[in-house]
Amino acid sequence: MLIVNGIVHTMEAGTIPGGFVRTQGSRIVQVGPMSALPEGADAGGLIDARGGHVLPGFIDAHCHVGLYGSAPQEDDLNESPAPCTPELRALDGVNPLNPYFEEARRAGVTCVHTGPGSANPIAGQSVLLKTAGTVADQMVVRAPAAMKFALGENPKGTHKGSGPATRMASAALIREKLAQALNYELKWAQAQADDEADGPEFDARLDALRPVVAGRLPAHFHAHRADDIATALRLSKEFGLNCVIVHGTGGHLIADYLAKAGTPVITGPFLMDRCKPELSGLTLENTALLAQAGVQTAICTDHPETPIGLLPLCAAMAARAGLDEEDALAAITINPAHILGVGDRLGSLAPGKDADIVVMDGHPFHWRARVTHVLIDGREVL
Repeated sequence: MLIVNGIVHTMEAGTIPGGFVRTQGSRIVQVGPMSALPEGADAGGLIDARGGHVLPGFIDAHCHVGLYGSAPQEDDLNESPAPCTPELRALDGVNPLNPYFEEARRAGVTCVHTGPGSANPIAGQSVLLKTAGTVADQMVVRAPAAMKFALGENPKGTHKGSGPATRMASAALIREKLAQALNYELKWAQAQADDEADGPEFDARLDALRPVVAGRLPAHFHAHRADDIATALRLSKEFGLNCVIVHGTGGHLIADYLAKAGTPVITGPFLMDRCKPELSGLTLENTALLAQAGVQTAICTDHPETPIGLLPLCAAMAARAGLDEEDALAAITINPAHILGVGDRLGSLAPGKDADIVVMDGHPFHWRARVTHVLIDGREVL
């Protein structure tokens, strides 16, 4: 496939005013100005962008697409019997035929990081998926992608006596499980060092946390208030976790602290009302203030809190509130790719990367711009 005559936003090598992108199979093979276009390059099909914009597919860094249905009985977000459920896998609950995947594609969102809700201090394993397909296993980019932790209001009182009623209890439960998982991991390491066939007795919950305490699986902490964010950083420092803050609504209040810790923040949702106390400080300027302090940022919809199709609008509003326009585009392309550990495959237009490409008839932040073509793995899905 060859896409020509577009304003090509490579997201890593600048913007090409009049350029092309050539794909072969599921990969990008060439990107450049029209003057560098080889003869006969359109043998696999041609898309004329006609002065429109060509971008890498958008990535929603945190949402619940495929786990949230159009009716309550279709929801698979939260598991209530136990407060800590790290063994749960979002992949086992995703419905690829959920209509919101189509809404994502129509908005140019080609990849979503989706997972459990925030009712549990440790909620389970998220998954990174392409947005086209009928079998979830065939859509997977990374599974598991992260372990979901939750602090603040959501876990409090959800479990009616069996779970935390305070922020202190949420943190204590997380700390207890991480300590147990660390001990479990050490026993497995010792068994391997001693060449023993059997390690400790299998525990599904602790086994799921092994890669977290070993630093191999990122720990994504749901945290809005600044003090909850600080608790997430404290726990991460104690156990050497690869920490990412999700939401970070009050992050701008401790932006320097986050920057010093080197902790990325996935901001959002912010196109919504202040429906709970910890959103009282919600401001559109949050992403810009974090970025200005040197914090790596991405933007999410937290679908269904903000509909998945509004991801580009979220980035546009962040730009209107002070985020550099190119940084706003990066927040829904290359930044989430790097934060989610797939920057070698997604998030920019470069040879060797997945051919996930969006063509729009105007700048993605213009209110009248429309998505005209979407490619996922080199295949036109719109």
